Amino acid sequence: MLEAARRLSAETPPDRNRVVDLMRVLSILVVVFGHWLMAAVTVTDGELVPGHLLEMAEWTHPLTWIFQVMPVFFFVGGFSNARSWRSAQRRGEPYGSWLRARLRRLLMPVIPLLVVWTLFGWIALRAGLPWDTLRLGSQVALVPTWFLAAYVIIVLLAPAALALWKRFSWWSVVAGLALAAISDVLSIAGGVVWVGFLNYVFVWGTVHQLGYAWVDGRIEGMARRWGLLAIGLLATLALVSLGPYPVAMVGLDTAQLTNSYPPRVTLAFLGMFQAGLVLVAEPLLERWMQRALAWFFVVAVSVQIMTVYLWHLTAMVIVIGLSILLGGVGLGVEPLSGTWWATRPIWFLVVGVVTLVLVSALRRFERPPPETRPSPPAWQPVLAAVLACGGLGLLAAIGIADEDGLNGFIVALPLVGVVVGGVADLRRFRSTDAPVVP
Repeated sequence: MLEAARRLSAETPPDRNRVVDLMRVLSILVVVFGHWLMAAVTVTDGELVPGHLLEMAEWTHPLTWIFQVMPVFFFVGGFSNARSWRSAQRRGEPYGSWLRARLRRLLMPVIPLLVVWTLFGWIALRAGLPWDTLRLGSQVALVPTWFLAAYVIIVLLAPAALALWKRFSWWSVVAGLALAAISDVLSIAGGVVWVGFLNYVFVWGTVHQLGYAWVDGRIEGMARRWGLLAIGLLATLALVSLGPYPVAMVGLDTAQLTNSYPPRVTLAFLGMFQAGLVLVAEPLLERWMQRALAWFFVVAVSVQIMTVYLWHLTAMVIVIGLSILLGGVGLGVEPLSGTWWATRPIWFLVVGVVTLVLVSALRRFERPPPETRPSPPAWQPVLAAVLACGGLGLLAAIGIADEDGLNGFIVALPLVGVVVGGVADLRRFRSTDAPVVP
């Protein structure tokens, strides 16, 4: 892996925007360490006592305006998808072939995660593990699939959204904000709950459009970048201060209304704020990325970042499960105490080591071999995306098991999608060192 990273970092084209790769890596790593930090769990008398840092310490809520970095991921995703689709158009590559290539890099790393959890669930239930315990563990471990499903939908719509951007420019962003706001009103005040789920397209699609503005040079000059930052920050402050929205930008089970599940218009404006921050810092970050060691680190993490993202919570569940089996070792410290804070580096180290073991075994699924198949009809990868997103979203929401046993049908949806939709190349399973660019 290190040799591949050295080669890829040395072969980087001079016109590549390295800040895009840096922000993708940083956003995912912030998610990983944020999830590990928020897990304020303890084991008392052999019983697991769940805890969530944001629910225990209200003073942490404003910090989520920086550490809720999913908007950054969708922002840089807009930049990458615009360049990728335009490159495909110049080559004469059809939509079906382009979408299949994007889905291979996004969905193939999910397959081993689903297979492992399905096998574990089947064995655990027959060994006597209560179904609600299995459901809780799988819900925690499969949280990453929730945002992956949302991103896949945005990728599916990216060429159409790019056409809207080319035709209407900033008005497409304004329209996205307006639709997200209307959806919020209908779902919150009107009680039309399902309408709120349209915001996965409205909110993340709007932030994705900002990436189009970046790649097209429509946010050049510090005045515009500071302006984007100010508009996003002031709008978010206004919505939180005057509207029904909570301060925390991460969803909390104890809150009547969250900004994340489903995403609200607050996250769209937060995305503008964070995009402004990235763009203001871009010149400094670009100079930093010219340093060989810094760029090598970004490349080395990038080639396995999706595997890290998908498996980091499974690693945490494994550590917690082993602690319970050993009588609660390491999880007997009261959350938020001085000792608890002092032991966080040890907690990160232990969970990080388990994550690295999993990644070393499974990262090859993130590097599919070069595509040699003919271009598929567009409906095939579209079907794959729809089935995969439906299954992944339901798994993250309700877990892998219920009182009737394994939710086999839901688990099968993504697997069927990648096969029927032609994402998986069943003729071969070898890997290459091709970099992943989600």
